[in-house]
Amino acid sequence: MSQPLPPLKPFPIKERLSVLFVERCQLDVLDGAFVAVDATGVRTHIPVGGVACLMLEPGVRVSHAACKLAAQVGTLLVWVGEAGVRLYSAGQPGGARADRLLYQARLALDEDARLKVVREMYRRRFGEEPPQKRSVEQLRGIEGARVRARAIQR
Repeated sequence: MSQPLPPLKPFPIKERLSVLFVERCQLDVLDGAFVAVDATGVRTHIPVGGVACLMLEPGVRVSHAACKLAAQVGTLLVWVGEAGVRLYSAGQPGGARADRLLYQARLALDEDARLKVVREMYRRRFGEEPPQKRSVEQLRGIEGARVRARAIQR
């Protein structure tokens, strides 16, 4: 017996095609991916999560499974007129979830967690460990001085 697929997670925007226009077809799900079936029966597979936004032009019929898959992987569905001239309806990207926003707020409001985030951002930006026993404000000052020094060198 085969194992079920792991739960789908949204792909980062930088790894996606930004917009794909789809017209005159049935948009459904086949083997865990979007599939567009035209009037002649030709199937075009669209990689799951490979598109940030599907622009659905006139003549597109969307199955419930396709809407559900779009919500799971964070693909925005937008119903538009021919050539995208008019906007008729749009879904909410990410299912209007606030968990990431709440996580960021929690990090920003907890002083220890905030310092850890600032230290990690410093390390990523400059490729070295930040000075020990420095506050967020002190690290910001050091970072600002480094950025200004680089700007002067250019």
